[in-house]
Amino acid sequence: MPFGLSTRLTASQIASGTIAVSVLVLVLKLAAWALTGSVALFSDAMESLVNVSAAVLAWFAVRYAERPADDGHPFGHHKAEYFSAVIEGIMIILAAVLIVDQAIAALVTGATADLSPLALAVNGLALAINLLWAQVLLRAGSRLSSPAFAAGGRHLMSDVWTSAGVMAGLVLVLLTGWRLLDPILALLVAVNILREGLHVVSVSVDGLMDKAASPEEQDKIRAVILGSGGGALQIHDIKTRRAGKAIFVEFHMVVDGAMTVAEAHDICDRLEDEIEATLPGVHVTIHVEPEHKLEDSGLEPSPPEMP
Repeated sequence: MPFGLSTRLTASQIASGTIAVSVLVLVLKLAAWALTGSVALFSDAMESLVNVSAAVLAWFAVRYAERPADDGHPFGHHKAEYFSAVIEGIMIILAAVLIVDQAIAALVTGATADLSPLALAVNGLALAINLLWAQVLLRAGSRLSSPAFAAGGRHLMSDVWTSAGVMAGLVLVLLTGWRLLDPILALLVAVNILREGLHVVSVSVDGLMDKAASPEEQDKIRAVILGSGGGALQIHDIKTRRAGKAIFVEFHMVVDGAMTVAEAHDICDRLEDEIEATLPGVHVTIHVEPEHKLEDSGLEPSPPEMP
């Protein structure tokens, strides 16, 4: 199954494959446009041109994000992928503006396309390739917690639906002779692309603004704390933030003031190990406090089991 590629390939290999696939799809769509002069097919090709540029950006972003932490970036380089996704979103929006310009020009001048079954077949092949690779990217984005791959996968799926709509509309043009549908289809494509571009930008900016981990991830963290925090009196002020693949977690742990440093450290180690086992790629910071720091609300871990 082609979708198995998402589990076998590394992030760098997927990024490189995305460039190759996007170039191939662009060539096919440009060929379909050249055969017809269709504004709708031009709009489809413009979206693929954005895909090529975005794939190159993602390739660089993924490689940069994988760099280890250093003195200048002690928390790592994970957010590089968000910058890539923001730029991709902006490029999508610019492509939508260009398509609107061409569609309006076609409506004003009355230009018509020279449609043929061959051109539609070429565009259909591009659609099928995009569909397969979009699924690879979406699965890889989920597996690797990669904003760049997730954004690329969503964009390719948007491209797939766009191509499908264009194909259906142009088949209708062939059957009915309603040439006006061609620029109208291009305008509809532009609206869809604009919506997707705004969504990509919004999601990526959220990441740059240190958005918290997902509700599901936070539930897992709380479950680990309750089950593995035995010996602590209370856990409070739990904060999370996601940066690309990485999740940063910090919280305050209240213990008996008579507890030794070594005993408190053992509890911290246990919690860190269990949280990291549950959410690979997480970074945990724990602030230990004495019992007079107890708050009115907080998590109370299960007491340790007696030997």
